[in-house]
Amino acid sequence: MLFPRSWAAIVMMLLGASPAGTFAAGPLRVCTTNPRYFTDGSGKAILLTGSHTWGNLQDYTYDKLPSPPAMDFGAYLSFLLRQHHNFFRLWAWESSFNPDAKQGTIVYDPMPYQRPGPGLALDGKPKFDLTLFNPAYFDRLRSRVLAARDSGIYASIMLFNGFSIEGKGNVGGGPWQGHPFNPQNNINGIDAGTGTAIHTLANSTITALQEAYVRKVIDTVNDLDNVLYEISNEDSGTPADTAWQIHMIRFIKSCEAAKARQHPVGMTVQWPEGNDAVLLASPADWISPNAKRPTADGHKVILNDTDHSYFWIGLKADGIAAQRAWAWENFTRGNQCLFMDPYLDPSHDPGRNTPADGKADPYWDTLRDALGRTRAYAERMNLAGAVPHDELASTGFCLAHPGKEYLVYLPQGDAVTVDLSAASGMLNTEWMNAAEGTTVRAEPTAGGGRRTLKAPFPGDAVLYLWSE
Repeated sequence: MLFPRSWAAIVMMLLGASPAGTFAAGPLRVCTTNPRYFTDGSGKAILLTGSHTWGNLQDYTYDKLPSPPAMDFGAYLSFLLRQHHNFFRLWAWESSFNPDAKQGTIVYDPMPYQRPGPGLALDGKPKFDLTLFNPAYFDRLRSRVLAARDSGIYASIMLFNGFSIEGKGNVGGGPWQGHPFNPQNNINGIDAGTGTAIHTLANSTITALQEAYVRKVIDTVNDLDNVLYEISNEDSGTPADTAWQIHMIRFIKSCEAAKARQHPVGMTVQWPEGNDAVLLASPADWISPNAKRPTADGHKVILNDTDHSYFWIGLKADGIAAQRAWAWENFTRGNQCLFMDPYLDPSHDPGRNTPADGKADPYWDTLRDALGRTRAYAERMNLAGAVPHDELASTGFCLAHPGKEYLVYLPQGDAVTVDLSAASGMLNTEWMNAAEGTTVRAEPTAGGGRRTLKAPFPGDAVLYLWSE
């Protein structure tokens, strides 16, 4: 017999146990029993998943194309909560402006340093003093991470950005012209030479300035439990850049070692010369790789981000069914997924996003919803005991604590054979229509052998089997 249950009812049930407004507990640390995930210290493994967007810390405008509105951060948090998300990357831009970008000149504000002059920088505003931090920047940083914590959401603070030191990819332009370390933009006599040189250890004076900035960020948020750090977004993958990022990872860890809290530090894949092996060999606690569907072996916590592994052009070309499958296939392989969400930006890339009336483009809801649904199942499972077991399901996508529970994804729907040899007695059986989010409870399934089960609806499906 099948017992239908709406997705909305499941979410309400889950939110009743973990309501919006509950503090994000922590600080997070790698779960010792299952190092594919973090734990908040309770022993329960936590799945991080969510959407992030370019203007969630600094505002930015385009001079020729329509710009996104200055972010209403409370509305952004509500948007994440409606999707049942609990994580975002907090974007940082190092340059005050990027002339001749593909979107037109981009202006970013606020910046980490004060601009008292004397003299004008290349953007026509007073020059930076690299010895004076800007309270407006750090006050906003703290207030937004604090608001996220109070909503039960974790925030990874991006410290540096490869797109702020060289024009490349879908942004291009000349961001080095707006960088505070450009000699024409500061009053301190700092001359880094070229943009890419500052994300190396070639100049000890520049490294010391960067360390002072990182220390200021740490001092601003160290007492908050929902903090993670990300060294830099998509730096070029030179050996010199890798050495600099590893230095910064170790620097953060050494700074926090003497403080009340220690937070996870992450490294995201470099671009365009990135190599996932570099991430795996680093001292980072978490990584965002280039691989679209890696299998987590517990060596690192993997936050698989469409920003690095599944660019929006591929997402749209493959269609919404493939987007949904990407989330579930990664979940069953022990990964956590993030979406590079264009949110309310109408102009970042032609054809990417069509927000209207202050609301995000619903086209991307399929992927947003899939991420929230993986988290909903993660909260029902004993995630600390769940390990990828592709061999246990004929579809090849199975996250299981053999004998206890099995979460299986069927990309094509229809039927799946699951090896339940490790289970004794009867297992509760539930199917979810992956496209719609509705679930049905089926008759219990007997353990003790291989069982073939057929989905009660067409299309891709999720099968959940568990013992009491």
